[in-house]
Amino acid sequence: MNSDLLSGKLLSGKVVLVTGASSGIGAAAARVFSDEGATVVLVARREERLAELTGALRAGGAEAAYVAADVSVAEDAARAVDFAVTTYGRLDAAFNNAGIGGDRTPLHLMSDDVYDAIMDTNVRGVWNCLRHEIAAMLPQGAGAIVNNSSVAGLIAIPAAAPYIASKHAVVGLTRAAADEYARQGIRVNAVAPGTTRSEITTDWFARNPGLEELANSATPQGRTAAPEEIAAAAAWLLSDRCPFLTGTVLPVDGGLVNR
Repeated sequence: MNSDLLSGKLLSGKVVLVTGASSGIGAAAARVFSDEGATVVLVARREERLAELTGALRAGGAEAAYVAADVSVAEDAARAVDFAVTTYGRLDAAFNNAGIGGDRTPLHLMSDDVYDAIMDTNVRGVWNCLRHEIAAMLPQGAGAIVNNSSVAGLIAIPAAAPYIASKHAVVGLTRAAADEYARQGIRVNAVAPGTTRSEITTDWFARNPGLEELANSATPQGRTAAPEEIAAAAAWLLSDRCPFLTGTVLPVDGGLVNR
């Protein structure tokens, strides 16, 4: 590997799209990617939060912009990608992070509405983003995409069947896209976070006393991850430090899937 790839900031000079950027792992990714030299385009439904985060990044000297959009809507995903390309001239990388968790309910009691909402955001949202991001990257002959799956995309957890199905689907989309576009210079990987501090997990823990302790007891490191730890892994996968890595699902889980 060229020694130049091992020096400097991971994402220096890159234009990176981040979905689900208004909180949790997405907001952490915006900060981490900016610190690593990226120009970031932030995408989420909550415009007030996006504006606040974008302002904070700019105040710190970063180049940042935002698009209020719902990536489960194909036109919104297209608009976000078009904004990045129109504003900055290209799209080098993307972190498809937007997702929801849903209720923890036994499968036979789960409502169709919950199933549909989870699949629309977690699967259709990634599908919509992939289609438009890849289309933007193909003329460049290069690009890197990371999808946010979960350890629930690799194993099963109780009372969360639609969420598990959605995150397994993200793994499938990642591997399919990686195989299909490898020779066009586009790398597609995924991260599979373990228990990570976010609005989703905070809500789950509040509604299910003892759940965090149970999750931590199943994790060899015995703790909940900070969102920045997941963002750092995504930054590496999006960088030029791993040019021969595609189709990989990287567990960032404190060793959970080893058990």
